[in-house]
Amino acid sequence: MTTSLRTSSSSLRSRLLSSSAAWSPWRLVLSSPVHSEASHQTETLAFDEIQLSPEKPSTATAFVLHGLLGSGRNWRSFSRALASELRDRSPSDEWRMVLVDLRNHGRSAGIKGLSPLHDMSSAARDLANLVKARGWTWPDVVVGHSMGGKVALDFAESCSRGEYGESVDLPKQLWVLDSVPGQVETDNSDGEVERVLQTLASLPSSLPSRKWVVDHMLNLGFSKSLSEWIGSNLKKDNEHVTWAFDLQAAIDMFNSYRERSYWTLLEQPPKGLDIAIVQAERSDRWHPDDVQRLKALSKREDKPDAGKVSLHVLPNAGHWVHVDNPKGLLEIMAPHFLSTAKN
Repeated sequence: MTTSLRTSSSSLRSRLLSSSAAWSPWRLVLSSPVHSEASHQTETLAFDEIQLSPEKPSTATAFVLHGLLGSGRNWRSFSRALASELRDRSPSDEWRMVLVDLRNHGRSAGIKGLSPLHDMSSAARDLANLVKARGWTWPDVVVGHSMGGKVALDFAESCSRGEYGESVDLPKQLWVLDSVPGQVETDNSDGEVERVLQTLASLPSSLPSRKWVVDHMLNLGFSKSLSEWIGSNLKKDNEHVTWAFDLQAAIDMFNSYRERSYWTLLEQPPKGLDIAIVQAERSDRWHPDDVQRLKALSKREDKPDAGKVSLHVLPNAGHWVHVDNPKGLLEIMAPHFLSTAKN
């Protein structure tokens, strides 16, 4: 399937797809890309920023990374709920949630400076450039769903190797949400992602309406929730709509996601790093051998000179963990966020 996607993606080169609101008492900052010396005069990623009490300085920061064909806004509701849960459990902690639009996705899709290669390492380096350009402290926690989970792993691995410079601070914790850390084999899933990409590649670049797209996906046999989620990634283009992501580059990123493996990082996590893997109970993406391997890693005796790995199973949820069982995901994540903030 990877080969067929690369073949079909070449036909898209002539029609690449380019690329608010606030709540009270929440703060949501919608940031446009900026130029910076730290990123060699290229534009940095777009992001949303959520903080419960904007008048207070934050005590900790979490980056939230979406999956393929998504955007940061897909995680607004869950991130608000997580921030609220953290405040209720520990009022002294003031969490700042940075919802990033990864390269070629959301409002980052139209950025010219984010040049190829479009892969996990480039997406991770974009995060480092964003931190440097904004003059931020490095994130305490990085949360990544699906493809975003592998970007989070690549980011932590590169931080530990010093690839972003000597001033980098390694995250205290990663949350890898329903993302297999090794290579992804087509036989381990029902091929839904491939079918979605092929379907989108077959559509014109300008589309009649969001409803038309959702109905079209439904008619092809996709679920209502998936069809509506795909439709949520459309933006207005005069009288029509178009995708808020770069489809050609997204296909390249999907191929990288499938091919990259981070088992070495999990087997030898650097000191101070806690890698928490969440497996959705009904997800089709997990091979039994991978699950057994993670269980073995999570049961290892803690070593003072190494990080640790934990495995959590989210019940009553498929791959879309924050939609299928957001309450259960909060119950798994919130206590670990609190312990991280106090370390």
